[in-house]
Amino acid sequence: MTAYCIGIDTGGTYTDAVLMDNCSHKVVAWHKERTTPHDLSLGVGKALAGLLGQGVRPEEVVKLAVSTTLATNAVVEGRGARVGLFVLGYVRHFKLPVVANIFLKGGHTITGDEDQPLDIETLVDTLPGLASEVDSYAVCGAMSIKNPTHELVAREAIRMIDPDKPVFCSHAVSSHPGMLERSATACLHAKLMPLMVDFLASIQRSMLAAGLHCPVTIICGNGKGEGLDRIADQAAITMASGPAATARFGATGEVETALVVDVGGTTTDVCLIRNGRPLLNKQGCVIGQWQTHVEAVDMYTAGAGGDSHVACQADGRLQLRQIRVQPLAMTPDLPDPATWLQLGGDELLAVPVAGLAPEVVAGDPLLRFLNEHGPASPSVIAVRTGISGIVLEKRLERLMFLQQLVLVGFTPTDALHALGLLDIGSASASLAGAGMLASPQGLSVEQFCRKVITLTEDTIETILLTYLGRAVWQGDQSVPFLNRRDNELFSVQFSLKLPLIGIGAAARSFLPGVARRLGTTVSFPEYCEVGNAIGAALIGQDGPGA
Repeated sequence: MTAYCIGIDTGGTYTDAVLMDNCSHKVVAWHKERTTPHDLSLGVGKALAGLLGQGVRPEEVVKLAVSTTLATNAVVEGRGARVGLFVLGYVRHFKLPVVANIFLKGGHTITGDEDQPLDIETLVDTLPGLASEVDSYAVCGAMSIKNPTHELVAREAIRMIDPDKPVFCSHAVSSHPGMLERSATACLHAKLMPLMVDFLASIQRSMLAAGLHCPVTIICGNGKGEGLDRIADQAAITMASGPAATARFGATGEVETALVVDVGGTTTDVCLIRNGRPLLNKQGCVIGQWQTHVEAVDMYTAGAGGDSHVACQADGRLQLRQIRVQPLAMTPDLPDPATWLQLGGDELLAVPVAGLAPEVVAGDPLLRFLNEHGPASPSVIAVRTGISGIVLEKRLERLMFLQQLVLVGFTPTDALHALGLLDIGSASASLAGAGMLASPQGLSVEQFCRKVITLTEDTIETILLTYLGRAVWQGDQSVPFLNRRDNELFSVQFSLKLPLIGIGAAARSFLPGVARRLGTTVSFPEYCEVGNAIGAALIGQDGPGA
């Protein structure tokens, strides 16, 4: 009997699946589906059905390997669980992008001796006011890697007062001494755990529906696989899961040294292969503004992809925002953009997710309004509900995190549709939206869409140069320069000394232009549209922990 391995990559926009012969490592079939964020099992299930519908019996599948950029995307877009951080010990105060950064007395010395008693009273007094504002907690104590007692005491106190929420201690997720990086690592585990629990449950539901009972391997950022049981409690190790699969696929070709670039719907991921192997950053990867202690392939991720929101200022300036929205072209029953989309004004449309439980809708005023009146722009919601400003913005963000609402806006994907360069959705919707944004600027639809394509290529070029700049200069020293390399006084052009390898659904649309700008070449290996799924399958064949 022929044995197969299935590789799945679930991104923010697409879920890809490949069927690979377990002996020859040849791709037998592949399938691509839109990711369904409100119920991930739907997209995964359709992808699996697309493979198994090609004459393969479930019992012939002996392995299932899964990579995902869901964790990476959540960090880049500022989504995820709301986290409260408690830092114990005498340390210089720092601030991480979480709901609360609370510093208390406590901690230990480098020898593991108690530095000062834990301020348990303040901890207990703080929790009742914090409980309704957070979904999970992170605790980081000074030198807890030598003595975790204060972290463990704080964890038990939190569990007694707020028992339904998870608590992550830094000593359990990092063995390095840096307080900031250890705190960030614990916070990211706390931030991503609910998302990963939901994702893992969706994989199991999809396998059950497809009749699959084979072992499952989740791809981690360091390019190794782990079983399902470890991932829920160690969610942050999947942060570079997608890039790890990207690197593995990129290293399968004949090019020994190259820059592998995965342009997806939500992010652009960059990693370097040298001498045919991905580089590994043992000190900890950087995701957005988070410096972590998570071992991962040496990579850089930033929010720029086919579904990034194109924000248009009243003066005609364009900005590619680090937030994924649903393209006009991919939105069924889209209201006429003329009724809600305007330059310098409303650029987003709030659309409730179909099939929400009645009690969920009844429990939220925004969902009630949208259920009664249909999709609406933020300004209409503000006028009709009285909820406006930062409060409305936060409420919309929360509903997006809960997968109860999607925001629709103009994207590079729409620009490609309007120009006739892509045909996977409604070109008429994209054309209507482009017309609403182009006309006030005195531009034709084609001129406006070309500006969007140029902006997207500019952004991807900056991402590549930022990654390479970090390899040459320390930290982010090159970023201010790279972001101002074309200004009123001078312009700078770069020429890369290594080729690009393109991966991902949007790579063919944008990377040729980026390669020309950088004086290099780009190649697109066979099956590059589902390269991450292939990379996941190859890693998965090594088995968990390999």
